Amino acid sequence: MNHFETHELVGNISRDLAVKNGDRFLFISKDQRAYTHGIHKYPAKFFPELPRWLIERYSDYGDLILDPFMGSGTTNLESAILGRNSVGVDVDPFSRMLSRVKTTPLANNEVSKAWNKLHHHISSYVEPDHLDGVPEFPYRDNWFQRFMLKEMAHIKTGVEELNSSEKVKDFFRICFSSIVRQASNADNNCTRTVIRKKLEKKVIPGMALRLFQRRTEHAIAGMQMLTKACPNGFVTIPEDGDARKMPMLSDESIDMALTSPPYANAVDYPRTHQLEMYWLGLANGSLNTLKKRHVGTESVSVKDYTELHMTGCREADNIIAKIFAKDPRRAFIATKYLWDMFANLQEVHRVLKPNAPYIIVVGNNLIREELFETWRYLISYAPELGYDIECHFVSEIINHYIKVPRKERINDEHIIVMRKS
Repeated sequence: MNHFETHELVGNISRDLAVKNGDRFLFISKDQRAYTHGIHKYPAKFFPELPRWLIERYSDYGDLILDPFMGSGTTNLESAILGRNSVGVDVDPFSRMLSRVKTTPLANNEVSKAWNKLHHHISSYVEPDHLDGVPEFPYRDNWFQRFMLKEMAHIKTGVEELNSSEKVKDFFRICFSSIVRQASNADNNCTRTVIRKKLEKKVIPGMALRLFQRRTEHAIAGMQMLTKACPNGFVTIPEDGDARKMPMLSDESIDMALTSPPYANAVDYPRTHQLEMYWLGLANGSLNTLKKRHVGTESVSVKDYTELHMTGCREADNIIAKIFAKDPRRAFIATKYLWDMFANLQEVHRVLKPNAPYIIVVGNNLIREELFETWRYLISYAPELGYDIECHFVSEIINHYIKVPRKERINDEHIIVMRKS
């Protein structure tokens, strides 16, 4: 294969696939809804075959794998199924809750018993006059119609009243969360939770109840598939994790790290999942504090971008200077992103065993008409932090869950394989 053609692969990827520096692949997934992968929408997540292949290729049974930007837990789920133990780290409480549910097998009889009771509760719904059980959160009555608030509260109350373990309740809480956006007045497919009047979205009585039943039945089938697979890998998801500082991990304790970090100028994950977090009790007011903790955040202060800041990576700093001339705020967002990513490289280097791989899957950005090539800057700077670059190749993207302007879409993901020196 030369470096100008794209090699198309469908489904599972052979562990022994020949890969050369600069190769391009189009991986077509068949497993995006297998096991518990499809339990909840999540922007820019891994398709399962990619981490599965990388885990099989670069680790051994029983190894300990780290995903420092866990997101929806795809790496951790695939690790468990393949008999690897894993640690998933993420600053976002919604990410942690979703990933715990996705990676925790549940006994079929316990789930079935709870679902029978919950299904009966839902089927007996009669619209009340009150709004009991509806949480208070900003602009609630703009996001949801009154009849929908009542339906949602009825479902949520049914989940909370289950005589089940918290693990089982969390499973049904995530099933409930998976319908929140569709039951709201917000655009179903935009990462910025917004109401678009031109969309003329139809939300009708009974919709939440029907959606919950359909989504939950699918989720139960996925959970049964996961439980049947009997994954041998153990997943650890620490509370309040941060990819830039992971004190819960010992030096040289990790056999492999694999992640798809946020992009510069990133998806605003707290804003994407704000309605879900409000209903789940993970937030109840302003999300600014959480936003500022995210790598790739756009929540920055004016005082931060009154002057040009450097990252220490020459290729990046040249582009950041051009962005600064057009938009100082965007320039600082890009700078801070690389500061955070370099801090992550340093922290992962600390916890990796000697010669262990760190594999990063990341896309480029267009910032104020300037191409911001994150992969190139990581490859350039990583050797200064003690990494050897082993390989770099490209995976083309064919599906976009997120609505973004066409010229700003990320059409390629760059896969960087590096090793701790």
